[in-house]
Amino acid sequence: MESLNRKLGALSALPIGIVLAAAFLAPLGVVAAFSVMPPNVFDLWHIPDFSAYAQFVEEGYWTSLAWSLGLAAVSTVVLFVVCWPLAFGMAKVFGRFSLVLVIAVVITLFVSENIRLFGWVLTLMKGGLIDGYLGAWFDMELAGALYNVPIIVFGLVYVYFPFMLFPLVQGIAMVPDDARQAAMDLGASRWRVLWEIDLPLAAPGILVGSLLSFVLAAGALAESKLLGGQEVIVVADDIESAFTYGQNWPLGSALAMVLIAVVAALAIFGLSRVDLDRIMGRKG
Repeated sequence: MESLNRKLGALSALPIGIVLAAAFLAPLGVVAAFSVMPPNVFDLWHIPDFSAYAQFVEEGYWTSLAWSLGLAAVSTVVLFVVCWPLAFGMAKVFGRFSLVLVIAVVITLFVSENIRLFGWVLTLMKGGLIDGYLGAWFDMELAGALYNVPIIVFGLVYVYFPFMLFPLVQGIAMVPDDARQAAMDLGASRWRVLWEIDLPLAAPGILVGSLLSFVLAAGALAESKLLGGQEVIVVADDIESAFTYGQNWPLGSALAMVLIAVVAALAIFGLSRVDLDRIMGRKG
């Protein structure tokens, strides 16, 4: 019976599987093919040439990849620290008021990311809204807060806030109140309850939110360009330059494939370190 159910499930998933393969795997295959294409040749039928990957190492493009991964990691940690208290309140404390917070956060997604970041540029730039008002009211002049690494991290946290918050809310909602109450009745401190009950049982939400935030932040471009200027060059900026200004499709494709491979490897490693079947109660 179980074998029949698996076959029926696989058969039912076949149509959407074909659609996903055509929508995601086919473009990825084209990019992979372009990454081994000789320079200045726009022909997929050729002998594989790996000079673009050699260029990635020789010309120092790995530094932009390191910046992307580092900024993504830092922003993911900051997002978790910032979102956990709010997510806990939405899942366990606020009740119906949580709906108001959900609507407030979702509404921000209706506005383009670039428009929102331009708003922060106008707010934080030298002579901008904050500097202008402080200068008018308190006779102060502040240096612009833009074009540095912390403001890029702020931009990543600001843009990808919902992608960490909502999975955390779902993960924390999975933690039984009885387990927390029993631990407190047995004398456990709040920190011990957090460490031994809340975090382990909310692990699926933490994992999903962290992966979403990290993957999106690793490929982000607008934050570093608009808020960071040329202070930091991330790999997405190099990819855009290779495809547009440089017209070097093999290099752009190679950079994209390296980014995909590294992020995928980190995501798979993270998933392998968490026993989701045990956490979700699917096995003893």
